[in-house]
Amino acid sequence: MAAPSAIMLDLDVSLSKLIEECSSRGHLEILQNLTKAFREQEFRAGVEKSVFQSLQQILSKLSKEIHAFHDKKKTEALSLCLQMTAECFRIQRNSCVQCARNQCLMRDLGFVGVSEQILMLLPRLQLVSSDCVLEVLRCGIQFLGNFAVGNQVCKDDVWKHSFPHLFLTFLDHSDEKTVTYCSMVLHTCLDAEKVTDLVLGEEHQDVAMKVISLCRKQPELDWPVLIVTQHFLKSSELIEKMFARLNNQERITLLELVMTQLGEEEEAIEESGISGRLAKFFASCFEDQCKAVLTLASDPSPTDEEALFVMGLLDVLCEMTSDRKKFMFLQNYSELLKTTVELLKEVHFVGKASRNVFTATHDFSELGASGNPAMGFKAHLIRLIGNLCHHNRNNQDKVRELDGFALLLDNCNIDGNNPFISQWAIFAVRNMLDQNEQNQEVLRALEGHGMADDSALREMGFRLEDRDGSLLLRPVTKDT
Repeated sequence: MAAPSAIMLDLDVSLSKLIEECSSRGHLEILQNLTKAFREQEFRAGVEKSVFQSLQQILSKLSKEIHAFHDKKKTEALSLCLQMTAECFRIQRNSCVQCARNQCLMRDLGFVGVSEQILMLLPRLQLVSSDCVLEVLRCGIQFLGNFAVGNQVCKDDVWKHSFPHLFLTFLDHSDEKTVTYCSMVLHTCLDAEKVTDLVLGEEHQDVAMKVISLCRKQPELDWPVLIVTQHFLKSSELIEKMFARLNNQERITLLELVMTQLGEEEEAIEESGISGRLAKFFASCFEDQCKAVLTLASDPSPTDEEALFVMGLLDVLCEMTSDRKKFMFLQNYSELLKTTVELLKEVHFVGKASRNVFTATHDFSELGASGNPAMGFKAHLIRLIGNLCHHNRNNQDKVRELDGFALLLDNCNIDGNNPFISQWAIFAVRNMLDQNEQNQEVLRALEGHGMADDSALREMGFRLEDRDGSLLLRPVTKDT
């Protein structure tokens, strides 16, 4: 339903005054009333094109005034100018709500280009109240978000005028609301084609880098996380280029987001777009950098970011190979299995050679409070070996040839530094024996050498008893 013509005529007259006359408080009230009017769907749907034409002229006039204040370092009347600009942005923001017609009208009239020019001027304004500038900034970015929602042509228009400079400027702004709104605009605009744009050149990649930095520094913000999980992870090329430039803290954050996605149902993982190429890339990173974790033996710093990064890669590979059809091709990468078995050998040897973070412990009193940076690492190596051997004869044989059998059996004991390590070791041995007669024969040929040390069980109130070649679990009594 069209707005009454008399109201439109009066509105045109009022807006003409704003174009022709010097700014005043009365002009600000006109804009504030128009903001309220655009909250009503009936008004939004029926407003005439002439109103938007007048608004565009007013916005252009305000843009020139702001630029003049900047150039001449004048502060008089700038506050009023900024208040009027914020009100214009509110009108534009409100006019877009569930109204594709208004979105397209503003696109044709060039609203985005003028709005973007104003937003890029704001960081240079040092002589006015920061609250006044923030008001304009927040409303302007909100307008870009509403303008782009549900309208591909408008999304493309925002991208054309704003990428990459507007995102580079405001994604790490000190104001959290500005960052949130800017992230929302980026998420709204992104699609497969625009993610490809992020790959082209370091300046474009810097936008993606800022998003990862936000995920690390402000994990409570939803939009940056959604940008990574719904868009970035679909481009292995982007992730690979970013990895070369991210620091280890940021890499760890990215891996944590990958783990979050892998924790979803199989169908959700397919939709997330994590590709086989990306899985192969993570495997390659692990093969190249896994030895970094050995430094923890001599310098057990809980902030050793390179070692933590390696452990993050291991967690991702364990999850990917947990019978997820999409990633089980990793079983065909013999170098990954070989690297994992050899690393387990080194970690196991280092832990026995001297007391360090890799040394098995039966002391559970400080479990969880020790701050051991290698907590669970051996257990996860064994888990990965077990996953890679699952229903895979070549890998079963490969582990045997690498003398991995005895290594796995030697880790069937309880270890406070590696929760569930005995279960993962049994799981790995089971997968090695599955329909593999040679491996079964190797196990049969092993000789018993008596009971293993049961001190850990005794601390928990149990003991092992050997009865006619069978081991029984008994409670500890005063007599024993």
